[in-house]
Amino acid sequence: MTTLHDVALKQVPVLDSTMAYREAGSPASPTVLFLHGNPTSSYIWRNIIPLVAPVAHCVAPDLIGFGQSGKPAIEYRFFDHVRYLDAFLDKADIASAYVVAHDWGTALAFHLAARRPEFVRALAFMEFIRPMPTWEDFHPAAVETFKKFRTPGVGERMILEENAFVEGVLPGATVRKLTEEEMAVYRAPFPTPESRRPTWRFPNDLPIAGEPADVYSVIEDAHRALAQSSYPKLLFAGDPGALVSPTFAERFASGLKRCRVVHIGPGIHYLPEDNPQAIGSGVHKWLTELEVAAGS
Repeated sequence: MTTLHDVALKQVPVLDSTMAYREAGSPASPTVLFLHGNPTSSYIWRNIIPLVAPVAHCVAPDLIGFGQSGKPAIEYRFFDHVRYLDAFLDKADIASAYVVAHDWGTALAFHLAARRPEFVRALAFMEFIRPMPTWEDFHPAAVETFKKFRTPGVGERMILEENAFVEGVLPGATVRKLTEEEMAVYRAPFPTPESRRPTWRFPNDLPIAGEPADVYSVIEDAHRALAQSSYPKLLFAGDPGALVSPTFAERFASGLKRCRVVHIGPGIHYLPEDNPQAIGSGVHKWLTELEVAAGS
């Protein structure tokens, strides 16, 4: 796997800021929208997009506050990301797409599909966000750390001052060792405590034990819509996983319509870093099957 320093991405004006995005493949091909999570960026898809681009028009935005996108003076709550992503899709003239999502990108994808059922043609997802009734539903090894992230004063010190999400969570939840070059790309958007605020907000918006109530409610609704939806789904599961174990993936998929589980081998949370080949080739094959079926 060859890793290069990140390239300068295309930028578009979105609301009061700008959003950056990667693009590959023919615009005449079906669109695949890639949505990343925390604290990553579209860079996490860099080794996956080339495998999908031969059969798709790949578009991978950097969420607002992440990667090369702007950092407007907003709270960076989940609902802010919804607004900016909606505006980006309008600006990019994307009315429907196949969606590939990881981490908080899955929450955005589920919510988008619940609000705009016609948008999502099919969904591939991994290490997804869901409402967790108790802390026992969260990854056991991370419970104490994430409780600290949500403790006023403590979380700000850990994430804003010490950059804990980039320096600790990201490498700690990846099986392979990220290179210094890769870490430099992930560090680049967050050089100061204030610039790291987007990475602090996301763990504070995780829907756990009913809190925060507004996000918890919206994600519950999105998961109800997911369970009722009939579009094709592909769930990638790593071993041992973090939010999603192989066993949990099978159980979760059994409650959905038209959902296939693909076990991709070693992986904790950042599966696109550990297994880009398996994910990219899996999405390529799946898209080809769906397009052939749609054309038959």
